[in-house]
Amino acid sequence: MKYNYIFDIDGTLTPSRQRIDKKFETFFINFIEFNNVWLITGSDYPKTVEQVGEEICEKVKAVHNCAGNNIWENGKEVYELEWKISKDIKSWLNYKLEKSQFPMRSGKHIEERPGLVNFSVVGRNATFGERKLYVEYDKKSGERITIAREFNKIFEDSNTVAQVAGETGLDIMPKGADKRQILNYVESPIIFFGDKTEPGGNDYPLAAALENKDNCKTIPVKNWEETKKELEKL
Repeated sequence: MKYNYIFDIDGTLTPSRQRIDKKFETFFINFIEFNNVWLITGSDYPKTVEQVGEEICEKVKAVHNCAGNNIWENGKEVYELEWKISKDIKSWLNYKLEKSQFPMRSGKHIEERPGLVNFSVVGRNATFGERKLYVEYDKKSGERITIAREFNKIFEDSNTVAQVAGETGLDIMPKGADKRQILNYVESPIIFFGDKTEPGGNDYPLAAALENKDNCKTIPVKNWEETKKELEKL
């Protein structure tokens, strides 16, 4: 049975917001040569190119950016969902930013992408050290999952949903416009690799959808090293 492979990027193929390991890049390019591979990420396409490089982006079947709301094939954009958050949601996010007990702010806290908004208390401009401090804070406080739960309760009727994404952020998008929509383009059998597959994580909708499909499975990982080990087993 020849599987179709779907990979998350942050925490699955690369460290969060960082460049792919050089040796793993060579290994993964070789894997792509002999398999059908798709990428799915909350990041936009330029950031994806920064992380995994043009060669991988153009060799895979397609890159589904912004949770699948922006699709690229062979380095060319083929689809973009036009969507913006409401003023009420933006105001509420700024309120949560103001109330957070985490002391550092780096800027770019609400980043609008095609069909998706990323919200980060520490900010997208944070240094690696600042991000690390926030990761430690979030593990102790559970701030991101708390904000996501509050958002989903308050804005339940807005057709909008929030999910924990990456190491420091939340992804906010229209309901259903999450990573599971890649299944409109990829047929069974499927193996999906992701690091946020638990409920509330941005890989969960796709992982949950695959549970109900024949000859499909999810392989949860914590980092690219685990991904490499699992691929070597296959």
